[in-house]
Order: sequence, then C-alpha cells, then structure tokens
Amino acid sequence: MVDAGILLSKYFNILQENEKSQYLKCKHIPVSFDTSESTKALWKKHDIALNKRKLCSSEPKKSLLDLKIELASRIFQQCCFCERKCKVDRRKKSGNCGVQQSGIASEFLHLGEEAVLVPSYTVFFAGCTFHCVFCQNWDISQYNTGMYVEPSTLVDMIERRKTQGARNVNWVGGDPTPNLHYILQVLKECEVNIPQVWNSNMYCSIEAMKLLAGIIDVYLTDFKYGNDECAKRLSKVDNYMKIVKRNHKIAHEAGEMIVRHLVLPSHIDCCSKPIIKWIAENLSNATANIMAQYRPEYKAYEYKDISRPASPEEVSQVKEYADKLGIHEI
Repeated sequence: MVDAGILLSKYFNILQENEKSQYLKCKHIPVSFDTSESTKALWKKHDIALNKRKLCSSEPKKSLLDLKIELASRIFQQCCFCERKCKVDRRKKSGNCGVQQSGIASEFLHLGEEAVLVPSYTVFFAGCTFHCVFCQNWDISQYNTGMYVEPSTLVDMIERRKTQGARNVNWVGGDPTPNLHYILQVLKECEVNIPQVWNSNMYCSIEAMKLLAGIIDVYLTDFKYGNDECAKRLSKVDNYMKIVKRNHKIAHEAGEMIVRHLVLPSHIDCCSKPIIKWIAENLSNATANIMAQYRPEYKAYEYKDISRPASPEEVSQVKEYADKLGIHEI
C-alpha cells in the first residue's frame, strides 16, 4: 500500500483550498473564436490554448471551457464521444449507448468509493457505451431510466452536497461519456472549488479525451479486460485493448489517476495479470484498486466462466502479482 496523499497530491491540494480545480482554471484561459469557424479550426485553437494554459486573472469573454462546449455541441450532432462513433444526431435519436438527452438516474453522497474519495458526490447517468453481461448497474446502464435535470439545478445540488461534506463530484453511470456535453454545460455554471472525478470504462474517443483534458482532476478508470476477445464476448465492444490503453496513457498525462480492476472468476491469466503487468510498465505514478466484489448479475449466469463469485484465492493471486510488480495499491 502507498500513501494516497503522495500520488494524489493535486487532489488533496484542492481539498485543502491550496489549489483550484482544473475546470475553474479552464474558465480563465482566454480563447478568441467564432461559431462560424470550421470544426478543424476550432480544434486547432483548442489544442494551442490547452498546451499553453495561459491564465488571466479575470474571467475572459470567451474561455477554453466555452470552446470545449462549442466543440461538444458539434459532436452531439454527429456523435463520436465514444469509440463506437455512431455519428447519430442526438438531438433526434439516441446512439448505441441508449442516450439521447442526458438523464440522471440518481445522485447522492456515496460512502462506498475509495477512502480518499468519500464522501463522494456521485451523479449516476442512465445509459452506457458498454453492454456488459455481468453489469451490476444494468437497470440504469442498459435502460434509459434517467431524468433530465437542468444544469443550473445540478449546480445547486453540487453546492449543497459540498456543504454536506462532499469531497468531489463523481461523474459515473452507466458511463458518463455520452453525457460529456451536458457535464461541460454544468461546469460552465458552477463556481465551486471541488475536484472533478471521471469514473469511466475509458472507451472514450480521442475527441472526448481532449475535451476532458484541463477539466478532470482525477480519472477513476475501469480496466476490465486483458484482451480483445473477452471484451467482445462480455461487453460487446471492439478494439478494446488499443483504445483503453491509449486513453489510460492520455489520462495519466492529463490528471491524477486511480485504476480499478474488478477480478473476474476464471479470468486471472487472460485478463487480470496482463492488466497488472501493463499498468506496472506504463502508468508509473498511478494508484490501483484491485476489487474483489464481483458477483454474478444481469446475464452472467448464462456464461459459465463468470457464473460464480471470484474466489479469495483468485483475488489473492492478483494482489500478490501486483505487489510483486510494485503496483501502488489503494
């Protein structure tokens, strides 16, 4: 185990009011742009501003956050927030994720997350970019059960939850990726200095990852599989390894990180060990949470290999392997 205060130092600095959260800084990065400009031109301005990160003391007329909102609005009309890249106009219909207009399934102070995060103000969106046969939140991830909440109303909730002890805003689901445009709109209206946590399966597109950069303080990622075959069979996604590895590397550079890995029964050699080895070789300062709480849910009983809980021996085997490779566990 490692002191999380060392690996998540920026997160703790925000909690202690010694630093501003990234999204607040983003509001003070000036960008001159016009909505008549091409998307290509706007991305160029976005990347230049993001790389320079030149802050001004007062909030500019147009900021990098405003530019991100404009780009997200365009993506929403030809959706490619995730790597499925449905390209649907979500003003008119939902994508593969089942999300058209963002719907919040629940919001509350979560006490069951990692100790450094709790109490965590979790906002659970309905819909998901994955279709995991063992999903423990299948009732919201696979069905559009959420309710639209005006951004200003959610800002009020964030302010209230912070006074109740929330240490962060935890965007989750389902998966938050299809709701990125909505999240940016909420943050535009929010002024609370509170860390932003991206709790995701990390099947985001490059475009989504660029929009997240400079906004998210902690990436709470879900690294599920060690190969494409298991990902395809159990979550119905293609090119899992290439996409998720790429996005973990991008997130590792953009913010602080906690990598979750849920130990699946019978998947130690094909999934758990390859994931742990890759983390050790590529994410030197990341913190990992090896999770033992898998239980068969949803359609899991139709798949023999995951139709039982992971055994204590299987979990211990993964944890021992992580310790051997010097993984920072939380």
